[in-house]
Amino acid sequence: MFPLVRAASEARDRDLVGFLEAAGWANASRSHLAGDASHRRYERVSLADGRRAVLMDDPTDPLDAPLNLSGGESQKSYGEIAHLASGCRAFAAIGNRLRAEGLSAPELLGFDFDKGFLLVEDLGDALFAPLINEAEVPLKRESGLYAGAVQALVHHHKQTCPPELSLPDGSAYTLPHYDPAALQIEADLLLDWYAPARLSKTLGDAARTTFRDIWSDLFHFVETDKEVLILRDFHSPNLLELPDREGAASIGIIDYQDGLLGHPAYDLMSLLQDARRDVSADLEERLIEGYLADRPDLNPGSFRTAYAVLGAQRASKIIGIFCRLWKRDGKDHYLVHLPRMWVYLERNLAHPVLSSYKAWIDQHFPEDQRDH
Repeated sequence: MFPLVRAASEARDRDLVGFLEAAGWANASRSHLAGDASHRRYERVSLADGRRAVLMDDPTDPLDAPLNLSGGESQKSYGEIAHLASGCRAFAAIGNRLRAEGLSAPELLGFDFDKGFLLVEDLGDALFAPLINEAEVPLKRESGLYAGAVQALVHHHKQTCPPELSLPDGSAYTLPHYDPAALQIEADLLLDWYAPARLSKTLGDAARTTFRDIWSDLFHFVETDKEVLILRDFHSPNLLELPDREGAASIGIIDYQDGLLGHPAYDLMSLLQDARRDVSADLEERLIEGYLADRPDLNPGSFRTAYAVLGAQRASKIIGIFCRLWKRDGKDHYLVHLPRMWVYLERNLAHPVLSSYKAWIDQHFPEDQRDH
């Protein structure tokens, strides 16, 4: 490690210790918790009296350092619109909102927004995937857990979320909209990272122009006057079973700092096209039907169209992101998920509205160029 990097790390650690002391957790023991694909760091902190909490260390302020998602020309526009910037303020504001709705987001125990530290309630370790894998009848366990998560979404989507959320320091956090500009920049990740990694070449200007023209038309199908607060990472790694709580609160929800205002189909699709584990088309269909049965205010056909469009966009994005994590960050373990994401993408491409995108995919990524 270079001296300047080491000094910055040591200074960060001193700030962290000072934060814990100010929050009343000076004597807590600390252990690493598995994080996500971001720069954030998580630790479990424990006191001798048995109390536990989770420390979130997010060293960058999104207003100062916009996310670098795709590189190249897209990076600047992505920073300018700042639609997917995350941070401690977003996590605290959205968490407060979810708890006000009766959902189980971690309670905020301490914060230093300027330095990027949060101390939050520890919801435990009962994550969906291990519970399913260890069950005597995994399919039955999976069905029950995912049905509970869908019911939590139904409860959440029936609430009217204000565009501005309050923070405990008296400030406010304004929720961005998941607009076509942000959606397009994400979809471009397929061009920027998967194409050169898989084809050993970049796609030409004509292919890229057609790609963006197709998406420009498709994004009209996700316009809605029934926007909700979408959490964007609503899938098994971020969902826990809380059997001591009832109803919608029985599902613990973490990792929602990238939340935006957008179409209600997004989080349902994120759950049922889980990037980290296979979800069968049969279970997906049953739970979509259940969701729509509980949302008679929605047009089923329009909802399913938006679901397929957003599913294809998200699958394209994640295929690109996983390649970026491999090529840029050396995290090759994400490649194991590529076959699953291609299955989901093809599942969405079966919808008639996506015929033009299916033709584009078939032309530029034939079967032998898809990582099945």
